[in-house]
Parts: sequence; C-alpha cells; structure tokens
Amino acid sequence: MSDHSPLSDAEFDDAIADALGTIPSPLQGILDNVVFLVADEPPEDEPELLGMYDGVPLTERDDVWGGDLPDRITLFRGPLSRMCASREELVDEIGVTVLHEVAHYFGIDEERVHALGWG
Repeated sequence: MSDHSPLSDAEFDDAIADALGTIPSPLQGILDNVVFLVADEPPEDEPELLGMYDGVPLTERDDVWGGDLPDRITLFRGPLSRMCASREELVDEIGVTVLHEVAHYFGIDEERVHALGWG
C-alpha cells in the first residue's frame, strides 16, 4: 500500500474473517472442508494473482468422490497490499477476493464470477 503500513498478520486474518461473514448463510452452510491460507507472494509465473482456489469444485464431485484433504483458498498478501492505497481499500479487496475464490469452490467459472462483480 503506498504511503500506508500494511495490515498486521492479525488484522489481515480479521479482514478474511469479516469477508467470510459476508457470504450468505445458505452458502456458508455448505462451505465444508475448506481452509483459508495466507502466503506472502503468488507463484512467480502469476505475480499479480490475488487469490487461488485449489481443490475440486462442488459441481465436479460425484457420489464416489471421497477427498479427505481440505480444499484450499490462498490469499496473497503482497499483491493485495500493493494494489490498495488504504487499509479500507485493502479490507474491501480481501472481501472481493475471498468471494471470488469461494465462487470457484461452488463451481462458478471465471466468466460468471466477473459478471457477478466478484473480481
């Protein structure tokens, strides 16, 4: 963030928790076996990536799917912090990024995510 201190680890985690709280209750009820992680930077080949969903979307699971490992949603502190000019803007962008990645968990493709205004 230009001219501003980045969020502390605890503040960043709180912003993620706040963003999760904005997910509609019916969807929260089926958001299962997902962990949220924070990494400083994304992979080198995607330096501006804000977040990444890694798992099997609900729409691609069948009756025999038995994945025990949780799906992962990783938020990248560096790009998120660099693109925002204030703490408020950063907290808002974390919220948008969380919704964007949760949408992928539910099987919503990139085009639809953008059409919904989630990134």
